[in-house]
Amino acid sequence: MSEFLDLESQDGVRMPWNVIPGTKQESTNSVVPVSAIYTPIKPFPSMPVLPYAPSRCRTCRSVLNPFSTVDYAAKIWICPFCFTRNHFPPHYASISDENLPAELFPQYTTIEYDSSLEKPTTPPVFIFVVDTCMIEEELSFLKSALSQALGLLPDHSLVGLITFGTFVHVHELGFSSVPKTYIFKGSKEVNKDQLLEQMSFFLKKPKPTTGVIAGPRDGLSTESIARFLLPASDCEFALNSVLEELQKDPWPVPADQRAARCTSTALSVAASMLGACVPGSGARIMAFIGGPSTEGQGAIVSKNLSEPIRSHKDLDKDSAPHFHKAVKFYEGLSKQLVHQGHVLDLFACALDQVGIAEIKIAVERTGGLVVLAESFGHSVFKDSLKRVFQTGDYELGLSSNGIFEINCSKDVKVQGIIGPCASLEKKGPLSSDTVVGQGSTSAWKMCGLDKATSLCLIFEIVKKEIPDATVQPTSNQFYFQFLTYYQHSSGQMRLRVTTLSRRWVAGPGILQDLIAGFDQEAAAVVMARLVSFKMETEAEFDPIRWLDKSLIRMCARFGDYQKDSPSSFSLSPRFSIFPQFMFHLRRSQFVQVFNNSPDETAYFRMILNRENVANSVVMIQPSLISYSFHSGPEPALLDVAAIAADRILLLDAYFTVVIFHGSTIAQWRKAGYQDLPEHQAFAQLLQAPRDDGDQIIKERFPVPRLVICDQHGSQARFLLAKLNPSATYNNEAPLPGGDVIFTDDVGFEVFLDHLQRLAVQ
Repeated sequence: MSEFLDLESQDGVRMPWNVIPGTKQESTNSVVPVSAIYTPIKPFPSMPVLPYAPSRCRTCRSVLNPFSTVDYAAKIWICPFCFTRNHFPPHYASISDENLPAELFPQYTTIEYDSSLEKPTTPPVFIFVVDTCMIEEELSFLKSALSQALGLLPDHSLVGLITFGTFVHVHELGFSSVPKTYIFKGSKEVNKDQLLEQMSFFLKKPKPTTGVIAGPRDGLSTESIARFLLPASDCEFALNSVLEELQKDPWPVPADQRAARCTSTALSVAASMLGACVPGSGARIMAFIGGPSTEGQGAIVSKNLSEPIRSHKDLDKDSAPHFHKAVKFYEGLSKQLVHQGHVLDLFACALDQVGIAEIKIAVERTGGLVVLAESFGHSVFKDSLKRVFQTGDYELGLSSNGIFEINCSKDVKVQGIIGPCASLEKKGPLSSDTVVGQGSTSAWKMCGLDKATSLCLIFEIVKKEIPDATVQPTSNQFYFQFLTYYQHSSGQMRLRVTTLSRRWVAGPGILQDLIAGFDQEAAAVVMARLVSFKMETEAEFDPIRWLDKSLIRMCARFGDYQKDSPSSFSLSPRFSIFPQFMFHLRRSQFVQVFNNSPDETAYFRMILNRENVANSVVMIQPSLISYSFHSGPEPALLDVAAIAADRILLLDAYFTVVIFHGSTIAQWRKAGYQDLPEHQAFAQLLQAPRDDGDQIIKERFPVPRLVICDQHGSQARFLLAKLNPSATYNNEAPLPGGDVIFTDDVGFEVFLDHLQRLAVQ
C-alpha cells in the first residue's frame, strides 16, 4: 500500500492498475477500468515553480518532461507521446547531461510553470444570493454568518448582493445615500439584454450596436459596474447595513401553501450580471437557500402543500412533474456559467429539500462547493462558511479559470472524466467513442478548483492482441501527461504539468504482474464513482447486481482456488480488502437510496465525485477507533461486535463523526465521576475521543456533523447503521454488554461465503 501513497505524494495520482493490462481484451477482463484519480493542484512543498514558458512538442503540444529522450550535442529532444524530434529554444543553449533544466530531473515528474511577469489586475468576485423566505430565527442566523464572512473576505475582492423571495432584489451597493434596489419578477425569465436595460447600464452611454456579448470590452464602463460590484473594503458598511435591515419576505403566505421562492430566477439574474460585468474572471455566485424553489423555471414543487416534494420513488416512476424542466433550466445555466468561467456554490440549510438534485449539474460542472445542513445556525454550515474564506493551515486554496488537458500514448484513449469539470468538446484522436461522464474531448474547463479537487479519469486501451507473443515489443511503457492551466489563489496564471509512465503487460502469465500493481483503495473509489454515475444516467440500472457481478468476475479471475471447491479460495493481500470495500459500498448512501431524499443522495455523490482516494474510502467504509481503560486508542473492526459496555467508540463516516459511549461509561458519566479528582483517568478517557474528533472536523470540508450518543440511545442509530450486522435478532444472545442490530441484511461472513461459492464455479 505504501508505494501507492508514495506515488500520490509525488504526483497526486492513484491508479487501480499500476501495471496496466496492455490490450483491449486484457483490460476488459480486468473488470475495473484502467483509470486514475488525479488531484490537479495538490500542494507539494518540494515542487519547483519555473519562471519561464514550457517547451512544447510541435506535433502533439505535450510539454518537455523527464521521459523525453534528449540529444545534448544536437540540442534536440524526442517526445515520448508522438516521437517527434524537437529543437530546444535558444535559452536552453547551455544544457548538458551535467547541467539539466528542472523539468528533465527524474524526480520532478510534476512541475509548475509561472511565466506571467506582470501581476494580473482581475480581483476575485463574490456575489451573495440570499433567500429571505424563512422564519426570523433562521434569517438572523444567516445574517450573522454572512457578516462574519464579509470580515474574512480579501480587501480587494469585489462583492455584490442579491436577495430573493417572491421577487429578486439586486442591491445597488455603490449608491450610498439611501439603500437602492432593482426588482425583477420571480416568475418571469430575464435575459442578459433585458437585465442591462432595466438596471440602466446604458444611461450615460448609448448601448453598443454591434452584436457582441456585452462586457467591459464593449461599452460597460467601470463606474456602471461599480454600482453593483464593489471592493470589500469600500462596501463593508453599506453591505452590513443592508443585511441588518434585511427582513423576511413580506408577501403573505396562505396557511395551505408554501412560500413563493424564485431560486432559479435569482441565480439566472446573478449569472447574467456577472457575465455582463466580469466575463472570464474568477467569480463565484454563493447561493444561500432555505427551502424548496416554487417559482420560475427551476421550481421543484408547486406552492400547494398538498403536493409533496419529489422522492426517489417519484423519480424512478417518472412521476415528478417539475423535475425534467428544472434540470433542463440548470443545464442551460451551467453552460452559461462555464462559458463565462464562473462558479456556483450552494449552501442549502433547511429541514425540507431545497432542490440540490436539480441544481447539482450547475454546481458540479462549474466546480462549485456544496454544503447541506439542517439550519443556518448549525455548526456544519457556520464552520464550513468560515473555512471557505479562511487563510492559513486549513485553507481550501480556491483557484479559478482552470483548463485541464490530457495527452497519452497512442494505444490509450480517454472515455471521460467523472468529477467537477465540463467538457470543452475538443474531440481529437485521443477521445474514445465510449463516453463516461464528461467525454468526447481531450480538454475540460474547471471554472473552480481547490487543493483537494480530484478528478476520476477513465481510459480505454485500444491496443489489439499481439499475434506473436514471443516477440517482445521494444517499449512496454504507456505515458500519460496531465496539464492544468489555472489562476492560482495569488492571482497568477500557472501551468501544472504531471507526466506519468506505467508499464503494460500482455500475453500469458501476466496475472502476478497485474496483482502486484493493484491498488484496492483506488479501485474501490473508481467503482463507487462509476456506480453512482450509472445510477443517475442509465434507466433500469440495478447497482447491487452490477457490483456483485463485477466482484465475482474479479475474484474468479484473480483469486487462487481449485474449481468447484469454495474452501480452497484465497485472495492475494493486494486484493484481500477489495470484497470488504464492495460489501460496504453496497450498503452505503451512494447505492442505498432508501431513507435518503434525492437531495441528500445528490449531495453525497457530489462530495464523493470531488474528493481524493483517502477521503472517499472513509465515505465508503468508515473508520472505527475504540478507547478503553485497558488499552490506548486502537482501530476496531467495523462490526457490531466492537460495541462493549466499557468502551468508547469514535466512528468517522466522513459526513458525520460519532462518539459512542458504552452503557457503563454512559452511567458513570451521568453520575459525574469525571468531575471527581480521584477519577482523572476517566475524565481523560472521555476527553480523548473528543480531541481526536475535533482534529478530524478541523481538517475537513464540508465540516462534518458531530454526534455524541450513548448505547441504547436514539442517536446510536448513526453508529449502528454503519456496522456489519454480524449479530442480529436472529442470532443467539449477544455478548454481555454488547449489542445486536435489528436487520434482515446479510452480514459480511455470509456475503463472503456466497462470493467464494460463486467465484469458483
